[in-house]
Amino acid sequence: MNRFFSLSRTGAVLIKEFIQMRRDRITFSMMLGVPLMQLLLFGYAINMDPKGLPAALVALDQGRYARAVVSALENTDYYRFDHVVGSIAEAEELILAGDVAFVVTIPSDFTRRVERGESPQILVDADASDPTAATNAIGALPQLARRALSRELGQELQAAEESTRNLEIVVHRRYNPEGISQYNIVPALLGVILQMTMVMMTAMALTREVERGTMENLLAMPATPLEIMLGKVTPYIGVGAVQVVVVLTTAKLLFAIPFVGSLPLLLAAILVFIIALVLLGYTFSTFARTQMQAMQLTFFFFLPSIMLSGFMFPFRGMPEWAQVFGEVLPLTHFLRVVRGIMLKGADWRAISFEVWVLVAFVLAYAVMALLRFRRTLD
Repeated sequence: MNRFFSLSRTGAVLIKEFIQMRRDRITFSMMLGVPLMQLLLFGYAINMDPKGLPAALVALDQGRYARAVVSALENTDYYRFDHVVGSIAEAEELILAGDVAFVVTIPSDFTRRVERGESPQILVDADASDPTAATNAIGALPQLARRALSRELGQELQAAEESTRNLEIVVHRRYNPEGISQYNIVPALLGVILQMTMVMMTAMALTREVERGTMENLLAMPATPLEIMLGKVTPYIGVGAVQVVVVLTTAKLLFAIPFVGSLPLLLAAILVFIIALVLLGYTFSTFARTQMQAMQLTFFFFLPSIMLSGFMFPFRGMPEWAQVFGEVLPLTHFLRVVRGIMLKGADWRAISFEVWVLVAFVLAYAVMALLRFRRTLD
């Protein structure tokens, strides 16, 4: 008998491990699902040169030169004028709420200046809270507009051709004029940190009881599933509150992140977001049998949230199917809220839709967790 190495003993251990992998379906799914998800997300969903960006058009001049410039901008695929408004005030509400990335204003004297050989202007307000999303579209503006105007002028007066060369594109980079990436990343880190910790900690709430053998004692208590859920998740809401104070204080003192909005409104939205996260983690704990499985489920949810929420890559640069998946992630809506309040000074009217979506997540996760808990009583 070989005491040092035996193929039969090694084969027995190997077979045992394959059997164990087959039984642990969650772990086996992660080994196949995570690489596939990464391949699809990085291959199809990530785009650092976003096009088809929603824009609002304020056309105070309806002349043929103005129409030619607007058509040229649309043909670049960078701009999608899905909002045509009659006043700058309406356009201001759209860019504040995040409904558009650009507001292009054609002044009322645009045609007259072109025909007189003067210097016409086009005004562009760009949402620069995400510098990556706006840079290429802004950079393409001057050349495209001048080219379109030249084609429209043809062989007309020399003075008109001179006005083409003197066409002035006035760009206002709103909310982050210096293009500082920390202004976009650091507020979003609040949502990422909360999601990573809140979901993971609460995902282990029930599985910890099972592994320690105290689940029977918990079920023997005269407490309803709702009471058990509230008792389990409430302490983690307090932990999340401490994290919020740390992150916001650090963002202000170390990174000098501007805060131009309402602090009570931001804190209220954060509370809704935290409740949604702890309920989601509690729901994961009803699916997992071990703490390791709970962590795996958390990671499987965390990866697409980072990729598809707009945290690392421009949300509008992703294909439509990826944006649809991103809309069902709580982090996507929270990032719009926290960036809107901190960088834009958005009020309740501008962020109310996103907050109500977070409330819907709270209700959905609570119902799912309660239903799953009842099934684990069998």
